[in-house]
Amino acid sequence: MTRLDLTRRAALAGMAALPLLPRLAHAQTVGGITRLDPALDAIVDIGAPIEVLGSGFKWAEGPAWVKEGGYLLFTDVPANIIYRWKQGEGVTSFLNPSGLAGPIPAGIREAGANGLLSDGQGNLIMADSGTRLIATVDLKTKRKTVLADRFEGKRFNSCNDVAAGKGGTLYFTDPPYGLADGDSSPLRELSFNGVFRRAASGEITLIDSSLKRPNGVAVSPDHRTLYIAMSDDQRPEILAYELDGNGVATRKKRVFHDFRAALARKLPGLPDGLKTSADGHVYATGPGGVYILSPEGKALGLISTGKATANCGFGEDGKTLFLTSSDMLARVRLKRSGW
Repeated sequence: MTRLDLTRRAALAGMAALPLLPRLAHAQTVGGITRLDPALDAIVDIGAPIEVLGSGFKWAEGPAWVKEGGYLLFTDVPANIIYRWKQGEGVTSFLNPSGLAGPIPAGIREAGANGLLSDGQGNLIMADSGTRLIATVDLKTKRKTVLADRFEGKRFNSCNDVAAGKGGTLYFTDPPYGLADGDSSPLRELSFNGVFRRAASGEITLIDSSLKRPNGVAVSPDHRTLYIAMSDDQRPEILAYELDGNGVATRKKRVFHDFRAALARKLPGLPDGLKTSADGHVYATGPGGVYILSPEGKALGLISTGKATANCGFGEDGKTLFLTSSDMLARVRLKRSGW
């Protein structure tokens, strides 16, 4: 069991006595921002408050801003709910169940959707951990359509995160977090935890089958680099894969950022979700919170709530960074837009 597994289990245990619906925050702020390099000052003010927008979740994940409606969607994976947050309205339930419907089999640990992506055309693309697939959801009708559920005839483990490339290409990760017994689950059909590409045609290709815990996924703004975060306490890294002009991964990959030093300090969390900004910076969760990394992989600063942070995403006018951190949803204002 990895450190992230333990973090999630502790979060679940601590939230067991909370009510079903999350509490709304009232101007509460948490944590702080640490400057690791002077270049951070052009991106965010280290005195900017981290505002809590809601709390009481079991494990908040997958923030995705819907520009057309001016609201944020995010998941509570163990609770099997997608929530909506909108300024002036707070947090409300948007889709329940978000993932696996009906009685939950004993072998499923996380039945809900995980990573989310708004396609800007009225659809939500989700990594559905419980149903073990990638799907699109019509935001008006909430009708779900399966985009990918198998590779070479075998079901995925528990799809975790998804990112968009050029021309309708999708990239996604498939660790075993949604399965109660992880790698030893009798429900597993694939013998590895993969990184995959879905072409616009629907063709599924395997990018990497060698990673123990592939998790967060993002694409550089020029569509030439694919980033994969590994929630692996033995290899807490972000890898960068070279993409050709068609968005196909070549054999060239490198370590983009190594979190071993932060992990050794026993900071909460592991590499998990990540997003890229229009100027090429990478906002990546890791031990301690969200790291702002330069296009070369240098750590410029750390945004910390004091708890493990699963994911982040840009929203509002692009200058707001939303954080899904353990049992809470938070936001912080930036100096420049991520879009």
